[in-house]
Amino acid sequence: MTSIRNTLLLAAALMPLTALATTVRVHYDAGKDGITIRSDKGPMSWDKGAAASAGVDKVWSYTWPDSLGEITMKPALGADKVSTGGAYKLAAGATLDIYPFFGAPFGKVSIIPAFSSPQLQNTRALRIYLPPSYQENAAKRYPVLYMHDGQNLFDAKSAAYGVEWNVDETVNRLIATGVLDEIIVVGIDNTAERIPEYTPCCDKKYGGGRLDAYQRFVIDTVKPYIDGTLRTLPGKDTTAIMGSSLGGIASLYIAQRHPEVFSKAGGVSGSFWWNDKEMIKKLPARVPVRFYIDAGTRDDGMAETREMRDAMLAAGYRQDADLLYYVAEGGSHNEKSWAARVDKPLTWFFPWGSTRY
Repeated sequence: MTSIRNTLLLAAALMPLTALATTVRVHYDAGKDGITIRSDKGPMSWDKGAAASAGVDKVWSYTWPDSLGEITMKPALGADKVSTGGAYKLAAGATLDIYPFFGAPFGKVSIIPAFSSPQLQNTRALRIYLPPSYQENAAKRYPVLYMHDGQNLFDAKSAAYGVEWNVDETVNRLIATGVLDEIIVVGIDNTAERIPEYTPCCDKKYGGGRLDAYQRFVIDTVKPYIDGTLRTLPGKDTTAIMGSSLGGIASLYIAQRHPEVFSKAGGVSGSFWWNDKEMIKKLPARVPVRFYIDAGTRDDGMAETREMRDAMLAAGYRQDADLLYYVAEGGSHNEKSWAARVDKPLTWFFPWGSTRY
C-alpha cells in the first residue's frame, strides 16, 4: 500500500503545473497605439497601465494570477487615453471579453421613414438610437430595446405634446457615468390606429383588439430588419421591450406570450384598467422574463398598477428579482414624468457590465 501511495505522489509531482489566471481580452482596433490596462491591483495602477499583448483579429490580452482575487480595471488607448464609461470587474479565474470606446459619450439617432408593416397594412417611421461606440468600435455588438410611441422618445418637435422622453440624453449620461451598458434603442412610431394596435380585444368604451397583429409586426418584421441591418446581439437575453400607458400593457402582453424573444419588458404607467382590468384578472402563468412596472402618485392608475404587482407576486414573480415595481412620487401620466424616471428600467435591464458576448 505504501509503495502504491509513493508512486501516486511521484506521478503528481512530475505532472506539469498549470498556473491559473484571470484574463481580459480587449476587442479594439488600436493600431500602433496599442492597449494598456489600468487596475487597482497587480503591476499597474489607476495612474499607469501595463501593456496588453496584441493578438489576432485586433484583440489585446492581459493576464493576472488568480491570487490577486477580483480585479477592477479599465483599458487605455496607448498610455493615456482611458476608456469612456465605467470600470470592468473580473472574478478570479474569469476570462472577460470587453469592447471599449474612447471617444465622446454621445450616441446618434437616425430615422427610417415609411417603414412598412405587412401585418397591419400601414407604414410608420422607425427612430433608431445607436450608442457612442457604434461607429468607433466595429467589433462590438449591442443589446436592443424596442420602444413604442417612437416619435415621443428623442425629439420634442415630433412628440405628440411637445415634450420628449429624453431617451437619447438619458442613455448617453448613464453610459458616460458607467451605470448602463451600451444599447441600441429602436423607437417604433405609433399611427392613427394607436389604440387598436396597442390593445387586446376589446374594451367596452374604446374597442381595440389589433395587438396580436402588432406583436407579429414587431417580432416578424421590425426585429429581423434591425438584426439584419445593425450589429445587434439578437438573443432573448439581450432583447427588451418597453412602452408607456397603452404601450406599457402592449409590452407586457408581448413579452408574456413570447419569452423566447424578450427577456425584459417594461410597462411605464401601464393602462391596466383596460377592458375591466382583464390583464390583471387573466394574468398568464409566470414566464422567464424580468418585468418592470410603475405608476406615479398623481392620477396615474396607481391602484391598478398595485393590483398588477400583487397578481404577479401571487403568480410567483419576486420583487427585485424578476419584478421591479416602482412608485414615482409626484409622477403623473405624461412624457415629462416618464423622462424623469426612464433611468430606472434602463439600468435594471442593462446595468454596466451585464452584457455577455
